[in-house]
Amino acid sequence: MRRVRLASHLAPPSVPAVYAENFERVPGAATAARRLVSTALDAWELSQLADPATLVVSELVSNAVRHATGEGMRITVHRLPTGRVHLAVLDRDPTRPQVQPPTPDGVSGRGLLLVEAMSFAWGVDMLPGGKRVWSVLEAAS
Repeated sequence: MRRVRLASHLAPPSVPAVYAENFERVPGAATAARRLVSTALDAWELSQLADPATLVVSELVSNAVRHATGEGMRITVHRLPTGRVHLAVLDRDPTRPQVQPPTPDGVSGRGLLLVEAMSFAWGVDMLPGGKRVWSVLEAAS
């Protein structure tokens, strides 16, 4: 089941600049997605981004598991110039996610607020047959 695509632009030849994997859209996918992100950050010596990056990918994957359609999703982790990392979750649901104001007694609904707070930038790309929800994180200088 595990498929990883590696690319070598923007990184030394021995370190891939892109990590990507297809996952089943099941509750346990967030754990595996965090592992993928941690592997990439360790390889790029950007472990200072581990906490925000694993939180962001957990929220994006959890949203895809909870709200999307289809059996699978794709997680990508791209190393960008200047200490930035681009995380993305691609799913088959054509509905644009919306940041919802939290309710005082609500036990969920804060995921995109967390993504927004942790990200240098974030957004949604609507695609034929689905969407890509992404976040860019920046390592402190």
